[in-house]
Amino acid sequence: MKNFYTPLLTGILLAAGVQMQAETADTTSVSRNYALDEVVVTGTRNETDIRHLPMTLSVVGRPELEKRYEPSLLPILNEQIPGLFTTSRGVMGYGVSTGAAGGISVRGIGGSAQMLVLIDGHPQYMGLFGHPIADAYQTMLAERVEVLRGPASVLYGSNAMGGVINIVTRRQKEDGVQTSVNLGAGSYGTIQTEATNRARKGRFSSVVSASYNRTDGHRADMGFEQYGGYAKLGYDISDVWNVYGDVNVTHFNASNPGPVSAPLFDNDSRITRGMASFALQNNYERTSGALSVFYNWGRHKINDGYAAGESPQTSLFNSKDLMMGVSWYQSATLFTGNRLTLGFDYQHFGGESWNRVIASGEKEPGADKKQDEFAGYVDIRQNFGGWLSANVGLRVDHHSHVGTELVPQGGLAFHLPQNAELKAMVSKGFRNPTIREMYMFPPQNPDLKPERLMNYELSFSQKLLENRLQYGANLYYINGDNMIMTVPVEGRPMNVNTGEIENWGIETNIAYRISPRWSANANYSWLHMENPVLAAPEHKLYVGADFTQGRWGVSSGIQYIKGLYTSTGETETTEDFTLWNIRASYRLCRYASLYVKGENILAQRYEIMAGYPMPKATFMGGVHINF
Repeated sequence: MKNFYTPLLTGILLAAGVQMQAETADTTSVSRNYALDEVVVTGTRNETDIRHLPMTLSVVGRPELEKRYEPSLLPILNEQIPGLFTTSRGVMGYGVSTGAAGGISVRGIGGSAQMLVLIDGHPQYMGLFGHPIADAYQTMLAERVEVLRGPASVLYGSNAMGGVINIVTRRQKEDGVQTSVNLGAGSYGTIQTEATNRARKGRFSSVVSASYNRTDGHRADMGFEQYGGYAKLGYDISDVWNVYGDVNVTHFNASNPGPVSAPLFDNDSRITRGMASFALQNNYERTSGALSVFYNWGRHKINDGYAAGESPQTSLFNSKDLMMGVSWYQSATLFTGNRLTLGFDYQHFGGESWNRVIASGEKEPGADKKQDEFAGYVDIRQNFGGWLSANVGLRVDHHSHVGTELVPQGGLAFHLPQNAELKAMVSKGFRNPTIREMYMFPPQNPDLKPERLMNYELSFSQKLLENRLQYGANLYYINGDNMIMTVPVEGRPMNVNTGEIENWGIETNIAYRISPRWSANANYSWLHMENPVLAAPEHKLYVGADFTQGRWGVSSGIQYIKGLYTSTGETETTEDFTLWNIRASYRLCRYASLYVKGENILAQRYEIMAGYPMPKATFMGGVHINF
């Protein structure tokens, strides 16, 4: 127990000793954990005051996203969300296949398909392989990002075993037209561009965005190029009914040079991802809900490359995948203090893979599988006076291949004096095996069963000094079995349900609005894993500072990572590093401002993925235009 309390005490002291971080002109823009007046949708599907929810939720708002000048959401979440870590390998771009980055873990739960990414509540992952596509999650989409740390399988089913990242898309609230343009260039031939137009007239609203990003990369054969477009149209049928439809398409070309000890040649990917959805929503005084349909698709062309002394590939991997579904929920207040939510989800997913022979054009068939998942769920919340909220939920989830899973959760939120909250939560998470794990490549095993875990957590948060100071801490314990691992069976590798998870730790956060010009925030997480996994640091600390004065804005942050696993097993290795980033902007006039940013300005040598050294100091500058 001594090993547990020492990091716990260290984390609390580090978070409490945060330096001043300035706030922007909008003081609500700082990432908030347990903000007591925050309204979120991820924890219950319908808009709910976060105080009444027992789970651990963090929110990063649009102003915070904008001032980072990042085309991808993941680097921002990596800094702002305690317990969350994402892998990267270069200046820009994550890629797919062997050597890809963009893996997401929370509390040591992540792997290839244990964290679920949503866009407006709709699941986003590759239909065959089951993993998120990190390069598709662009900042231009997001009004805010809600991160639920811990299992969310009651509401969202498989793949939400470790948690959920829900990208809530942008919308125009007031009548009028607003257009913004970002243009930036920096180290290693990096270019970032984005343009967004938002409009509203009466009952009609629209959002249209486009982006182009590229880099040569800090190593040879590490180029990345991306084109993206997004459009969303909405119409308010009445004061209580509205509809919207949206579409998003991104295409990227990524090259992987391989680890420095074993370089690869021609390891190139050409990926196109798309999604579309349509939703009909209602919002009455005592009931609200939505019926939505969605369709996601992808087209992958991959050259696996070759090492020195080997011959180039004679055939190239191709795949096309899809995920389509229907989601319905309705939430109602039956009597004082009560909220009942009923929902149904249907998903159809899968795809086809093949190899295309370069010389002849012949198609060599691979996997061609599609599967279905049906689920119904109920979530009940009851408030007792102004001091307690109780929440229970149950999901019945049926997979066409592996069968039926029951998923319960329950929790309590105590509303204490002086704006304090004490919460307790017990929840189950699960993940069905993917088509890749069951039917593709030599380790495949069609007899795999779902992975399962139980999560227990206790959290405390409080607001003081007229809400200018917020802080919180939570303890958690995770125990899981049936984890899918590749092990030798009768002389050949096979995927089997043999792994176990036992993790525990602490997450803390603090934010202090010191004055209209200065504010401060920090977060810290400590993670202990009985069975270490890749890309899950033992210690993760972020301390940031922002300052605004007249036309000037300056922000800076330091992130400290210790005990990051880059390899496990007999050759276990870890990395420790400190990253210092800084950003500054100057408003030229009402419509335009200049910005500059530097990352890793201490020029640290470090790796997040074994064999992939990260770039030293990089810099970027540009202009932001609003009209």
